[in-house]
Amino acid sequence: MKYQLAGKVIAVTGGASGIGLAICRRFGREGIRVALIDMNKEEASRRAALLRASGIEAKAFTCDVSSEEQCFQTIQAVIDTFGGIDFLINNAGITQRSAFVDTETSVYKKVMDINFFGALYCTKAAIKSLIDRKGVIVVTSSHAGYAPLLGRTGYSASKHALHGLFESLRTEVKDKGVHVMMLCPGFTKTHLQQRALDGDGSISRHPQSKVGTEDTPEHVAQAVFKGVIKRKRMVVLTPTGKMTYFLSRLAPGLYEKIMANMLKEELIRRP
Repeated sequence: MKYQLAGKVIAVTGGASGIGLAICRRFGREGIRVALIDMNKEEASRRAALLRASGIEAKAFTCDVSSEEQCFQTIQAVIDTFGGIDFLINNAGITQRSAFVDTETSVYKKVMDINFFGALYCTKAAIKSLIDRKGVIVVTSSHAGYAPLLGRTGYSASKHALHGLFESLRTEVKDKGVHVMMLCPGFTKTHLQQRALDGDGSISRHPQSKVGTEDTPEHVAQAVFKGVIKRKRMVVLTPTGKMTYFLSRLAPGLYEKIMANMLKEELIRRP
């Protein structure tokens, strides 16, 4: 399906850095108007100004996606400003690295509030506009969204929940012209892991294990752009991610053994 892209509107949560910012740039270069949504007001404003300086029409919006009220207010502000939303990128997220036995339930709630409910709230607020404009919803998931991942029970739970919600939603809105695409990047050079939560809710001091070569936000953004144009159902990135996808389905026991062995050092407690 070919698009006339110039003049359309993209709304990106977590848009002030990493994958979100790269998506803003990539789509903006096509003449698409950008609503950059982030909880960091100063950084969002600065990034939007840089986008405008490069010739991209962009406006910053401040939103903590864990707040249902803020999500509805922000999405409505985007619609009021630009007239509607053609592409909604649910990208804002947080991660967690700690053993289940050492993780407080409040950490699970925080991860779910941001990763799962944030995407739900923003989509719920935007869905009528997306239906009117036959738009596209993109959800940033992870390899942890379709396979188990040691030491990240909260993160994995939130990503699995996203697949349940949005792959089911796809079946409801497909006949209305709306498409849903799941994005599953691998380890990517962003600040996400530097803000990973430990079991008590503090920033984790556990060393992060990196499997395979880290991807770049720009490469991920290009894959998102191509996936949206082709209306792909799911985009799995990196050789490791693709191996994970197939191995976890064809030989789940073998996958769990390999994965746990590669990541077990993360759960060794250090002073």
